[in-house]
Amino acid sequence: MNELIASIIDRKTIIFANEGRLLKKCFLAIIILTLAFQQGALGEVVRASMVDAYLQVSVFVGFTLFIFIGLDSFTKFDIDKFLENSKKFHVPLASFLGALPGCGGAIIVVTQYIQGRISFGSLVAVLTATMGDAAFLLLASEPTTGIFIFVLGGSVGVISGYIVDLIHSSDYLQSESKINLEFEKLEKTLVSKFNLFWCLVFIPGFIIGLLVAFQVDVDNILNLPKELSLVTIVGSIGAFLSIFMWALNPLSDFQCSTDRSRNYVSRVVDTTNFVSTWVICGFLVFEVFMFFTSIDLKILFGAWLPFVPLIAILLGFLPGCGPQIIVTTFYLNGYIPLSAEMGNAIANDGDALFPAIALAPKAAIIATLYSGIPAIIVAYGYMYLFE
Repeated sequence: MNELIASIIDRKTIIFANEGRLLKKCFLAIIILTLAFQQGALGEVVRASMVDAYLQVSVFVGFTLFIFIGLDSFTKFDIDKFLENSKKFHVPLASFLGALPGCGGAIIVVTQYIQGRISFGSLVAVLTATMGDAAFLLLASEPTTGIFIFVLGGSVGVISGYIVDLIHSSDYLQSESKINLEFEKLEKTLVSKFNLFWCLVFIPGFIIGLLVAFQVDVDNILNLPKELSLVTIVGSIGAFLSIFMWALNPLSDFQCSTDRSRNYVSRVVDTTNFVSTWVICGFLVFEVFMFFTSIDLKILFGAWLPFVPLIAILLGFLPGCGPQIIVTTFYLNGYIPLSAEMGNAIANDGDALFPAIALAPKAAIIATLYSGIPAIIVAYGYMYLFE
């Protein structure tokens, strides 16, 4: 994803190209699969983590994406035109678009700012409210917490945006260039041929995931032999398939979910695979660390509790959604407090930071730093009041 913006031509067109990405993806996939095929206890730990990641998280992320990307794919709502006709409400609108799961709404607001159509406060609002693709993970795993974070991020974004507009002029640090957003076109990808098989695995995976979430022993109900586990089989196939399809997909993870010209099912499958791979990475970071050290991360984070929200906020400054998904995974597994997740969600700019850095780097850096101020206030305020 860090290769999202491959080139800028005359500072007027951002081309989201697909070259040079597969090698890094495949390298990460090879590391994961090599660990999974290890003999002995390490291999068992890795394989169990992959099954848990798929059945406890990925299937619910996929279900959520079918809903949200479906709404985006089958509606003709023109956000650009809407923003043009609602200038008095740009800050709350920018914050709302940023709070939506994924990065599509935030990218639109960023490009509108670069073209001089909205204020710097609106840019700060959208970057503050944006949680990126980590929002899908949180919404799928803890919907109540997810909605709370969305409302919190949107509210903080509105307040921050209006305050910034009082401090700076509406055209503060704006570029004069007119930006067009383009994707390198690929009619079909190799992995799209596996979409049907992916769906055939996803359906029973989602059902099993629901049963597991309600503490139902699926293998016991089916009276399967001890050496045969439907949960392990479906979870393993789903996890391996997700990594395989993600690694061989030439499209950027941003284009997978944002390019509305692509097939609806492909957008859902490709985005779910991206989130799944990073969720698996998050699980493995913890499990492999524990395997070799036997350190209790809850005790470790507890000892450094005052610094945990700050670390999460600093990770939120990193462009892209991968690091933020890992932070959310740690929260969902109980290793970091909600205050840290709140701070990361507010500081996190997701993929929206890429075009901003490319075409208005000073504005992007200052807006990101501005988003860190409410992140610190909210995270530490919640920590000392409720945790």
